[in-house]
Amino acid sequence: MVSPQRRREIIDALRRGTVPQRNLDSFAVGLERFQDSIDRELEIVRSGGSVFKAVRGEYGSGKTFFARWIQDRAKQRGFASAEVQISETETPFHKLETVYRRLMERLSTNDTEQGAFRSIIDAWFYTLEEDVLAGGGNVSATDKDLLLRRTDELMESRLGAISQTAPMFAAALRGYRRAMSNGDTGSAEGILAWLAAQPNVGAASKRTAGLKGEVDHFGALSFLQGLLLVLRDSGYAGLVFVLDEVETLQRVRGDVREKGLNAMRQLLDEVDAGRFPGLYLLITGTPSFYDSHQGIQRLPPLAQRMHVDFGTDPRFDNPRAVQIRLQGFDISALVEVGSRIRDMFAEDSSFPERIKLLADDQYLAKLARSLTGGLGGKVGIVPRIYLKKLVADILDRIDQFADFNPQTHYKLTLQSSELTEIERNALAAASVDEIELSL
Repeated sequence: MVSPQRRREIIDALRRGTVPQRNLDSFAVGLERFQDSIDRELEIVRSGGSVFKAVRGEYGSGKTFFARWIQDRAKQRGFASAEVQISETETPFHKLETVYRRLMERLSTNDTEQGAFRSIIDAWFYTLEEDVLAGGGNVSATDKDLLLRRTDELMESRLGAISQTAPMFAAALRGYRRAMSNGDTGSAEGILAWLAAQPNVGAASKRTAGLKGEVDHFGALSFLQGLLLVLRDSGYAGLVFVLDEVETLQRVRGDVREKGLNAMRQLLDEVDAGRFPGLYLLITGTPSFYDSHQGIQRLPPLAQRMHVDFGTDPRFDNPRAVQIRLQGFDISALVEVGSRIRDMFAEDSSFPERIKLLADDQYLAKLARSLTGGLGGKVGIVPRIYLKKLVADILDRIDQFADFNPQTHYKLTLQSSELTEIERNALAAASVDEIELSL
């Protein structure tokens, strides 16, 4: 059962044309065949293992939705998550320190949508204090000095494991703890920023913790280990880390592509070697990224690692394989999603019966067919704009205007400005003047 607040969050996101962050199970269609395998893999991670998964699908097949769906399921099971889009300029794959920085910026939990790093660290120190108080030794919560001293001793014990793998990460945590104890919030904030690989951290803050330089490519992997240990020690089941749109690597300069593919191979090697217990690493990309020599085929060890035979009927795809494919939507799936959103919308409406009557399944199918026709018959790229039109143009109006009937008062239009680049490329030309010719 989805709460009224969650329903509003979902409807508001769809009204804006974006993928909601939570409760995606309430309108996920066609993902049932992956549930058991994904849940099994999450349990492996919870038990201290690590998992790598590659998702392939054409543009519009629902890769981002699938990744959010996994994150949502994971967070309901006590995981933290982060989703990073690979970008040539903002997040180049070959610079793992930048990938790590984006991870830290987008780190989320079931309680905090983004930027959860500070709350995770504070919760870790709170857990240490609670463990000290619960451990006997005549330590009282009112004896601040003794509590601080015993908490520091326990912190050092817990940091032993982190120090072995990420000594600078552990040093920064010590510095943060001292700064907070001394009321030096400025230095504490600076140390946290340095831990998150933010650039241009003040020298004074770094001196407080004995830190030097910046987080580099190799340091980023060690710091990821440190983060996983803190998450586990704070009671989290692990981390789901999504690297979205990795096909961007195909469009970069040759030498940069080589570096990016090597960085991906390095990351997978580390996961396979068990260096990241508690990590579920998911990448998404188009088929061309997995199959062409501009993608992973350019690096044979990487291609071998991810190879899966997709020559059989998609019905018999193995959801446990390292690489899985998404088939995208058909008209019936669009109607099913639309009906779930309509019913969810109706639950918070003063006129639920009118909404279900005027936006019945027959009308939802008509809208789906019209949009698909307007976008070159490509059903796979329709879901985003279909749900946006359904909520903002139809359901909102039925809810607000007693005499509005979409059958007679609504005419579907598609403006270039409301479409993504992929959707614009599929937009059928309204006249010969809109067809661009290369001369």
